Amino acid sequence: MTTARPALDPELRDLLADMPLMSELSTEILAQLRQYPSPPVDSLLAQRSADLREVTVPAEDGTPIRLSVFTPATADRTAGAPCVYWMHGGGMVMGDRFSQIDIPLEWLEEFGAVVVSVEYRLAPEATGTTPVDDCYQGLLWVAEHAAELGVDPARIVVAGASAGGGLTAGVTLLARDLAGPAIAAQMLICPMLDHRNSTVSSRQYSGGPAVWTREMNEFGWRSVLGDLTDDEVPAYVSPALAEDLSGLPATYIDTGSAEVFRDEDTEYATRIWGAGGQAELHVWAGGFHGFDALYPQARISATARRTRTEWLARLLHRA
Repeated sequence: MTTARPALDPELRDLLADMPLMSELSTEILAQLRQYPSPPVDSLLAQRSADLREVTVPAEDGTPIRLSVFTPATADRTAGAPCVYWMHGGGMVMGDRFSQIDIPLEWLEEFGAVVVSVEYRLAPEATGTTPVDDCYQGLLWVAEHAAELGVDPARIVVAGASAGGGLTAGVTLLARDLAGPAIAAQMLICPMLDHRNSTVSSRQYSGGPAVWTREMNEFGWRSVLGDLTDDEVPAYVSPALAEDLSGLPATYIDTGSAEVFRDEDTEYATRIWGAGGQAELHVWAGGFHGFDALYPQARISATARRTRTEWLARLLHRA
């Protein structure tokens, strides 16, 4: 087993020193973590000129799925704004539609984007394709209601962090294969892409406390895959399994050098290039999993966020 690890960015290392870390997840620990309240979205909105409304859409099995729709308060509903469709992180087992919502809300301010965040069902209560199918149903609603939302259907960006990044990749594959809504771009932030947990970086972050370890990752994947065997896992759930990565929209992938997902994320970008697609990849030296969401005030975090926003600005200008 590889035990040497890339050094953390010094500023992040100092900030992380005060954070309680785990090495494993269990059913009991997950139950405790789920008792923590949702992020205080009201305080985020108090700093922004934005309106929030809640929408419920039916999942494939009829279960109501909640969407939160954030719209610039001064938006011209006829102007054709860009839309960011957001899928939150949490290892497939925790979090809600307000998790990491400060990231896409920056684009509401910067571009006048409408932000829609989906409350997909979590594992282990929901298994298999249920979470990604929930996210896809939300995307269908966004595309069908583009005019009502004041959204340009040619400028819908799908985005997510960690588990949400993996779901974003799965939704993008679904939209391609089902001839679904046009997606202008996918933004995968430290995405959870590969259930096999077999890379060098996966082994590096085993056997010790970290923000997200190999063991925690195994728990998340076991929770969502349920009784599926390896040869039964759909690529829409574990996107690294997709044999064909051609025909995807412009893709942005970023990850840290000091995290479990580094190698699977790098490989995904490499395979998009190999299929003739366009991907931009950033591996932030010394970044751990979710560093810019946990510590947005750090210099490396500000740079990572600014770099994403600049990429999105270029893409939306072309769309």
